[in-house]
Amino acid sequence: MAQTIVAALQIGSLLSGKAATLDLILSYEASIIEAGATLVVLPEAVLGGYPKGEIFGTRLGYRLPEGRDAFAAYFANAIDVPGPETEALAELSAHTGATLVVGVIERDGSSLYCSALFFDPEQGLIGKHRKLMPTGTERLIWAQGDGSTLTTVNTQAGTAGAAICWENHMPLLRTAMYAKGIEIWCAPTVDERDVWQASMRHIAHEGRCFVVSACQIQPSPAELGIEVPGWDSHRPLIRGGSLIVGPLGDVLAGPMREQSGLLIAKVDTAKLVQARYDFDAVGHYSRPDVFELTVDERPKQGVVFNY
Repeated sequence: MAQTIVAALQIGSLLSGKAATLDLILSYEASIIEAGATLVVLPEAVLGGYPKGEIFGTRLGYRLPEGRDAFAAYFANAIDVPGPETEALAELSAHTGATLVVGVIERDGSSLYCSALFFDPEQGLIGKHRKLMPTGTERLIWAQGDGSTLTTVNTQAGTAGAAICWENHMPLLRTAMYAKGIEIWCAPTVDERDVWQASMRHIAHEGRCFVVSACQIQPSPAELGIEVPGWDSHRPLIRGGSLIVGPLGDVLAGPMREQSGLLIAKVDTAKLVQARYDFDAVGHYSRPDVFELTVDERPKQGVVFNY
């Protein structure tokens, strides 16, 4: 495969809601075309929002009515998959010629999922991945995904898949994705810390794959006109930190801090065979005589009707 250009689009959800945020995403059409990107990764929950600092009125053992109101407002700002927002994103993919990996908050029934959606320039919405394990108090508002959305897709840049934020710290998830032949590891996140950069470099080095991590950027509480207990009101809520890493752990671009925009790098998946010469996590370095991983990819539903 010839060299291609991949990108992380570092932007943040807008406080005014999903319509304005969608317009912000669409406004990058010309920039994506100009960059010649074949794959663009957007941050976790960028469409739908990551309400950092919100507690949704929950205390151990009870919940306050205002928390239910806050959840209802958050639910209203989530998107249906498919729906009008996914149609607009599919058009963006078609117009730019780039595969898009977009972090969204997805409605299903009365539950919300933190998901990554995959858009192909010719086929539109071709897949999604639902976050398997919401972290900490994310579990108050997001349901768990199941093994049926451990999705990989073929792109012009290579075989791509996604793990969202701290899912990237799950060793067995990583092993399953390596076994699917992932070449471009997409990591939508809101983790702005320096240690995240180390995790992304480790995954690239461990999986001998390219990693594209896209992080949100959010202004300070003072700039947003909100209060976040325990947080410096003049410190950005999320500073960004998007980066692109090569298969030996070398940083190809970034980290991008405290600014919005496209971060780009050239990749060539033909180099992955060379990179895996001395380490193939699911091949010659796997020791299947000692270790075995079973992955259940069946959809899991709470109610099943048999006819």
